[in-house]
Amino acid sequence: MSRIRSRPRSRCSPRQRALQRRFASPRLRNPDGPLPRSGVPKVPRRPVDQPRSLLEFQRAFPDEAACADYMERVRWPDGFVCPHCDARREPTRFAAKPAVLRCRACLKDTSLTAGTVMHATKQPLHVWFWAAYLVTTQTPGMSALQFQRQLGIGRYETAFQLLHKLRAGMVRPDKDRIGDEWAVEVDESFVGGRTKGKGRGNTDAPLVIAAVEVRERVHPKLGRRSVYAGRLRLRHIVSRERAECEEFVRDSIQPGSTVRTDGHNGYDHLPRMGYRHEALVLDGDAERIERHLPLVHIVFSNLKTWLRGTHHGVSGQHLQAYLNEYVFRFNRRFYPMTSFASVLGIGSVRSGPTYDGLYGGEYQHPNPEAPLRSRLSSAGRRKAAGQAAGLRARRRAKGGR
Repeated sequence: MSRIRSRPRSRCSPRQRALQRRFASPRLRNPDGPLPRSGVPKVPRRPVDQPRSLLEFQRAFPDEAACADYMERVRWPDGFVCPHCDARREPTRFAAKPAVLRCRACLKDTSLTAGTVMHATKQPLHVWFWAAYLVTTQTPGMSALQFQRQLGIGRYETAFQLLHKLRAGMVRPDKDRIGDEWAVEVDESFVGGRTKGKGRGNTDAPLVIAAVEVRERVHPKLGRRSVYAGRLRLRHIVSRERAECEEFVRDSIQPGSTVRTDGHNGYDHLPRMGYRHEALVLDGDAERIERHLPLVHIVFSNLKTWLRGTHHGVSGQHLQAYLNEYVFRFNRRFYPMTSFASVLGIGSVRSGPTYDGLYGGEYQHPNPEAPLRSRLSSAGRRKAAGQAAGLRARRRAKGGR
C-alpha cells in the first residue's frame, strides 16, 4: 500500500500568498518566496509607465512605504548616496519611519523630504501623493476649500499652504525658452473685474503678459493641416512699458524666432534684439484678431474662466503662483494623468513657502524668467516717472543758471 505524501505547509499566511500572486513579478515561480519591501510593484519613472487611472494610482501607492520607495528612486536613480559622507551603500530603513534613511557608514539619518517642497511637513507622504495626483489630473483644477474636503484636512490654512507648496514644485528651475522653429504670439491683458469709482479707463486689475507657440499638424487620415497652441509662458507685470515687455520676450522666447504682436510700441525694438517681428494694429477688429493673434486670446479667455470658475478670484499677491499652475497644466494637457510625477520630481529640488512667508507677504512665488518687480501699481509707476522727470528738469534749470 503506497503512502500518500502530504503537501508541505506554506510558510506564509493566505493574505501574503494573495498579495504575492497579485503583485509578484512573472519570473517569481515560488509563491512562498519573500515579499518585496513595499509589497507592491515599483513604479517606473518614465511617463509612459505611470499610473493612468485612479485605481492604478491606488495600487501603486497604497501606503507610506511605497511612497517613500518612489521618492528615494526619484532623488537617487543610481542608488542611495549619503549627503553627509558620500557613501554609496544600501541604507538602513525603518518600518515606523519610511521617510528616514540611515547611512551604514556614518550612521547619520537623511530625510526624504529635506530640501523639498515637503520639508518639515507633518502630513503623511500618501497625503502629499494624493494631493499631487488630484491637483494635476483634475482638468478644472481644485480650490483650497475643495482640496481640504477631499483629503480631510482640519484647517483651511493648511490646505492653502500645501497647495502653494505644490505650485512651487510646478516650476522647473531649468525651464527653457520657447519658439525657435515655431512662431510665437505675444500679448497683454488685464485679469480681474472692474474698478469702481475711478472713472473709465482706470483699473486696479493686475496685468498679465503671455507668449504661446503656434504649431501646425497634419491629420493622419484626412491630411488636413490645422493650427494648435504649443508651449505657454505667463508673467504678472506691473505696466506695459517697453522695459518689461522686452524683458519678458528676452527671457521667454528663443532669439531668432518669429514674434507676432499688436501695434503696441513696447515691442518696436525686437528686431534689434534678434527677433523677426510681425506687428499688426488690431483696433479691436475681430477679423484681424482671428487672423493675427488667435491663440493668445484663447489662452487669456480660458485663464480668466479658470480663475473665476474654480477659484472665484485670486489676489494680486499670489497671482503668479496661479499663473504657474495654469502654465504647468496647459503644457501637459495631452498627458494629464502623468503630471503628478513631474510635480514630485521637480519639487524634490525646490523648497516651498513657509506659513509666515506665505501669509506675511515676504515669500515671492517662483518664476525663473521674472526680473525683480517693484510693488507699485501702474498709476504709481506713472506718478514716480513724472516726479523723476520733474526732478531732472529742475536740476537742468538750476545748472543753466
